[in-house]
Amino acid sequence: MIKYALSCDHDHAFEGWFGSSSDYDDQAARGLLECPLCASKAVRKQIMAPAVAGTKAQKAAPEPSAQMREMMMTAMGEVRRQVEENFDYVGDRFAKEARDIHDGKSEDRGIYGEASPKEVKALIEDGVRVAPLPPAAPKKTEVN
Repeated sequence: MIKYALSCDHDHAFEGWFGSSSDYDDQAARGLLECPLCASKAVRKQIMAPAVAGTKAQKAAPEPSAQMREMMMTAMGEVRRQVEENFDYVGDRFAKEARDIHDGKSEDRGIYGEASPKEVKALIEDGVRVAPLPPAAPKKTEVN
């Protein structure tokens, strides 16, 4: 594996992992590379000493950069905001309401609420599509 420092034509910096330098060249030539911040396809390598992984399997995934972590936190916050603004909050009735929607006994709509791990497991086993809601960002008063 090889890691490249990349940037787009809007000067957003990010990194990408490739199987080889020719994998990068191939993906770039086919227009498959895209900035994760603005979706620009004008992506280029930055000057750097590339990180090359050995031939042995790596035991742990590479640690995401601070910029990538911030981007992921922003995206999760946006998902949570969209759900809270557009879905019905059903509280601890979530498992029952999700099952009723799945079975056609209740109006088909987006819902969110609380469910126990046991309830979630039963929903998934029965084919009810559920996903955890990203956690809320800590309040400024709860952060150092």
